[in-house]
Amino acid sequence: MPTIPSRRERLKDTPAPRPKRVILAAPRGYCAGVDRAVIAVEKALTNFGAPVYVRKQIVHNIHVVSTLEKKGAIFVDDVAEVPEGAHVVFSAHGVSPAVVQGAKDRNLQAIDATCPLVTKVHREATRFARDDYQILLVGHAGHEEVEGTMGHAPERTTLVNSPADVATIEVDNRDRLVWLSQTTLSVDETMETVRLLRERFPTLQDPPSDDICYATQNRQVAIKKVAEEAELVIVVGSANSSNTVRLVDVALENGARAAHRVDYASEIQQEWLDGVSTIGVTSGASVPEVLVQQVLDDLADAGFADVSTVVTAEEDLMFSLPKELRTDAQGNPDERALGGRRRLDWQKDD
Repeated sequence: MPTIPSRRERLKDTPAPRPKRVILAAPRGYCAGVDRAVIAVEKALTNFGAPVYVRKQIVHNIHVVSTLEKKGAIFVDDVAEVPEGAHVVFSAHGVSPAVVQGAKDRNLQAIDATCPLVTKVHREATRFARDDYQILLVGHAGHEEVEGTMGHAPERTTLVNSPADVATIEVDNRDRLVWLSQTTLSVDETMETVRLLRERFPTLQDPPSDDICYATQNRQVAIKKVAEEAELVIVVGSANSSNTVRLVDVALENGARAAHRVDYASEIQQEWLDGVSTIGVTSGASVPEVLVQQVLDDLADAGFADVSTVVTAEEDLMFSLPKELRTDAQGNPDERALGGRRRLDWQKDD
C-alpha cells in the first residue's frame, strides 16, 4: 500500500467560541460503481497477473490509482499504448465505441468496468440518436464520461457545459429534442440548466429515468444537511473528481462559511480551523474510507474529537463484476462476482 502523507506538525487545539465537534456526512465515499471498478482491477491482477493495463484513471482518486499501481496496474491514456494481446480495463467513466474498436484492432483482452449507470446513459444516447432526436447533453467539457457518451452519438449530440451556454444552443428540430446528463453533476445546477433549456425549447423531452447517479444525489443531500450547522466543511477527494468538486460548491451554497477539498488530511491548514466550532466532513464517491479516518484523527488533535454522524440515506446497491471476472484464476465461480464490499464503514453497526 502507498504511504498516506502525514503532516510535519500536528494541528493545534486553539480556542473556539463553542464546544468543538465534527458532523460526519453519510452517505459518503465509495459508491457501487466505484467499488465494482476497483475490485475489477484487483481481480484482473489476481486472475491474469501483472501487468494489467487500465485506460485512464480507473476512478478519479489519486490514492486509489497509486494503490493499484503498486499492485501492478499500468495506467495509460490511449489503448494504442497497450501491448498487443494484453489485458486492458476500461475505467468506470466509460468509453466511446471508437475506443472499443481500437482495443479490438490491437487484439486486446478488454474488461469493461464502466459503471452500469453510465452504460444506461450510453444506451439512451444510442436509442435517441437512432430515433432521429437531437440530444442536449448537460455535462462538463473534457470529462471522460462526457467524451464517452458523446462518442455513442457524435453527430446527434450537443454539449451544454453550463447554464450560461443555453442562450447560444442551436437545434435543427425543436420537436425531436431530448436532454441527458453526466451522472456526477450538481443536481441543483443541472435542474437550473434544464429549466433554462425548457424555456427556450418547450417541447424538450426528459430522459426515461434520472441520469444523475443515486450516489451523487445522496452525497449532495447529506452535505446540504451538514452544511446547515457547519462553519467549515472539509471534502475529501481529488481535484479531477467532478462529484467531489460539486460537494464543495453544494456546501457553500447551503450555509457553510468555508469549504475546502483535500486529497489527504495533511493538506488541512491550521488557519482554516481558527475560530471554528463545528466542522462538517464528507468524501467524494471514489474515496476510500481510510482517508476520511485520517482527517478525523488529525482534527481530533485540534480538539475536534466529538464526532457525530448525520445519515440521510441508506445504500445497499451492488453491481455484478464484468463477465470476465466472475470466476477465480482457476475458472471456479467466485464469491466476489457481485462487485461490492457488502457494507461500507459508515453503514456498519457500532
